[in-house]
Amino acid sequence: MKSKIKKIFTNGRILLLIAVLFLSLIAIHPRIPALAHGVAIKSVIGDSAADLAGIKNPESRASPTSLEIIEKINNIPVNNLDDYYTVVSRFNVNQSFILTTNKGNYRITVMGEDEKPLGLNVKEVATSNIRKGLDLEGGTRVLLKPEEKVSVDDLDIVVENIKRRLNVYGLADVNVKTLKDLEGNSFVLVEISGAQDEELKELLAKQGKFEAKIGNETVFKGGNDITYVCRSADCSGITSQGCVETTNGYVCEFRFSISLTPEAAQRQAEATKDLEIFDGYLSQNLSLFLDDELVDELRISSGLKGKAETEISISGSGVGGTYEEAALNTLDNMKRLQTILITGSLPVKLEIINTETLSPLLGEDFLKNVLFIGVLALVSVIIVITLRYRKLIIALPIALTMVSEVIIILGVASMISWNLDLVAIAGIIIAVGTGVDDLIIITDETLNEKTEIYNNWKEKLKKAFFIIMAAYFTTLVAMLPLWFAGAGLLKGFALTTIIGISAGVLISRPAFGRMIEILVEE
Repeated sequence: MKSKIKKIFTNGRILLLIAVLFLSLIAIHPRIPALAHGVAIKSVIGDSAADLAGIKNPESRASPTSLEIIEKINNIPVNNLDDYYTVVSRFNVNQSFILTTNKGNYRITVMGEDEKPLGLNVKEVATSNIRKGLDLEGGTRVLLKPEEKVSVDDLDIVVENIKRRLNVYGLADVNVKTLKDLEGNSFVLVEISGAQDEELKELLAKQGKFEAKIGNETVFKGGNDITYVCRSADCSGITSQGCVETTNGYVCEFRFSISLTPEAAQRQAEATKDLEIFDGYLSQNLSLFLDDELVDELRISSGLKGKAETEISISGSGVGGTYEEAALNTLDNMKRLQTILITGSLPVKLEIINTETLSPLLGEDFLKNVLFIGVLALVSVIIVITLRYRKLIIALPIALTMVSEVIIILGVASMISWNLDLVAIAGIIIAVGTGVDDLIIITDETLNEKTEIYNNWKEKLKKAFFIIMAAYFTTLVAMLPLWFAGAGLLKGFALTTIIGISAGVLISRPAFGRMIEILVEE
């Protein structure tokens, strides 16, 4: 038996499988949940308290285990989300504290009283680099379609602009990608962790064209003409007048400051130099248009006539049936306008084709069921194989090969930052299921002593692998159109299936064939 074990662990094919498994585990980077203390920083809102303190926003495709982890706040240990929110809720506006992470210490001053006063989006510390898709994590999926045909470059601009908008809006775990159907129509799929409101869907679909005009002349636009948009409590928010009660409810006004580029300021100076002055103001107002609709008009002080002023104030309003509704609507309008001023307009209008909100509770239950059924299937395969061949030594390599193929698929998915959702799990099941068929073919051919034509190991394995390769190429040809056509969510199914069957045919199943050959030798 010792000689057989030595042969197994010195065989090239088996050593290749072990090496690939080792690299896959490094990519997955599993952690023991009980040892995963703290909370991970998903994203940092621009110009927030955390941003001003120097905390860096994670890269969009950063691995889950590489995220910065909050360990202490004012030397108070933070073990989970409950600890974090309990400690943070104790601080008032303008109060400072020391936030300790695994990458350093930061002095943060609370800037506002909204839902995220620090400007941090946080989550539990990841236990691996496996990314769970929306079906398992929960959240909102929005499918958008351009109202007119667009080039590939314009579609890339749309994707980048949407990512910037959602980042400015304070959202994390955002996946934005382009899709095409079998007819060649282009779509943009946005997946956002956590259920979102109607304002978010409107933010995605709106072109976001912002223009400031004096008369018929545009003096600046959202995006490149804006160098800074204030979103902190000291220079933005509902005005000191508060909300006014009307016959139809309440009306509130917001105001925030922005900085223009010198070129935009000069255009404003040129547009005002010939205007007349009445009662301390210029004869024409600064009109603000959002998606070609007038949202506000600002009177221009006579002191700004012909002057290239880079610092100006933007205002707007919101309404509601109650004071609270009006205040929330006003803040939402301000936030949306600030976002569009920072990111600029989309090159094309988008139409919402479909929206879907998924509960994280359903994903957790499904994942538990998948793990339970997976273990049950593995045990069943071991029992059936043992009964079929009357040798447990045959069943164990089959079980180990099945587990190896799942680890390799998850490792590759972790390396390429691919999200695992329901269709991806279906692809894993297909890959492992076809793998079991191939392993049984290899076992049958290796143990078949009655066949006279195939009277040595190489000839028997050649016959087995001829059948396996034929089945492999058949499945591959069926999956490639789904991958290249980009047919919606089926792309994930095609990818995981291709990864699974390729890893099996090229790595795990040849190693299994050699392992069985060694184990059944007399």
